[in-house]
This record gives sequence, structure tokens and C-alpha cells, in this order.
Amino acid sequence: MKGPPMGTIYALLKKEVSHYHVPVVDLMEMQTHDPFKVLVTTMLSARTKDETTLVAAKKLFAQVHKPADLEFFSLKQIEKLIYPVGFYRTKAKHLKKLPETLNAFFNSRIPEELDDLMKIDGVGRKTANLVVAVAFKKPGMCVDTHVHRIMNRLGYVKTKTPHETEMALRKKLPLQYWEHINSMLVAFGQNTCRPISPWCSRCVIKKYCNQVGVSACR
Repeated sequence: MKGPPMGTIYALLKKEVSHYHVPVVDLMEMQTHDPFKVLVTTMLSARTKDETTLVAAKKLFAQVHKPADLEFFSLKQIEKLIYPVGFYRTKAKHLKKLPETLNAFFNSRIPEELDDLMKIDGVGRKTANLVVAVAFKKPGMCVDTHVHRIMNRLGYVKTKTPHETEMALRKKLPLQYWEHINSMLVAFGQNTCRPISPWCSRCVIKKYCNQVGVSACR
């Protein structure tokens, strides 16, 4: 990567996305205090627009405040609460089973370690990393398509999959940036650094970007 270190880019992006009024920022704010909310909201967000996830999460959390509360709701009731998130029936099954799993293996608490979190039905690596980083303030490298795309576009890493990007960033990205890098790049990727025809003309980090793979921009 040409130009200054990641610290400069991180600072510019942090300032830029603070002006974005997008649901993902609201989601991150909502998720900062309760590991249960972090876990459930991220489970709901898979293949679902942020706006829809936020509405469903608020509706669910109006009645469900802790994992044990889910035991008092039928599968159909949970489906109704989280509809219309993507794959809501499958996600409802995962939520219905959550209290049982926590009781059996984790003393009814949300586990703090990546490998333990991934033992929960419906929790993949991205979700587990987000819970580790946001809920427990531990080093967790959450990489989705936005993080993968932007880090490669910058030229900071050269990888083919989000998993490869996670492994590369774990080795290269300074630890102090791990906690918020996902939420920042998701917001930036949704608004400026779009997958197709990104808004390079208004990009605050344009002079530091190698624009890898960008054939057309605005």
C-alpha cells in the first residue's frame, strides 16, 4: 500500500462514517452493551438488509430480554417476531434452541471465545468474531464482503475469500483497529466504496488507495 500507515486511513474513515446515517451504525450502537443482543442481532442479519434486521431486532427485544426468555415462546411466535428477515424460519429454530445450548454447555451465559461461540447453531465465524470484538472487547477480526472488498481494493491485502482476508488481517492489521474496523468498513462500503462503480470522486482515502479491481467509478 502506498502512502501513510493504516492509522491515518483508519482515522479518516472513522471521521467520515460518523456522518453516515445508516442502520448498521445504529446496530453497532445497540450491540455494544449486551452480548446476548450482539449475538442475536448478528444471527438475524445474515442475508438480510440492515434496515430489516434493525426492525426485527427491536421487535424481538421488546419481549425477549435474556436467553431464558426464548423458552417461553413457541417456534411460530419467534418466527412472527423476527419476520421478515431472510431465512426467518431457520433463524427462529436456532433462536429456539439457544437457551438449551447455553444451559448445557456454557452455564447459561454467552461464551466469550471464538471456538465456543461457533458451537452454537446458526453462529458462523463472522458472527462469532463480531461477538468477541463488540460484546467482550477482545481481539476479534470480523470480515464480511465489505471488509474483504475494501481491504483488497486498497491493496492492503491480496486475498481471494473473506476467510483468507481474516487470516491476513490477523497477521497485518494492528490490534487497536480490530474492534471497529468491520462496522466502519460496512458503513463505508454501503455508501461510498460500493461493489460496482464506487464513488471514488468523493472518497476521503482516494489518494491512499490502489483501486485494485476498479474498472469504472463515479
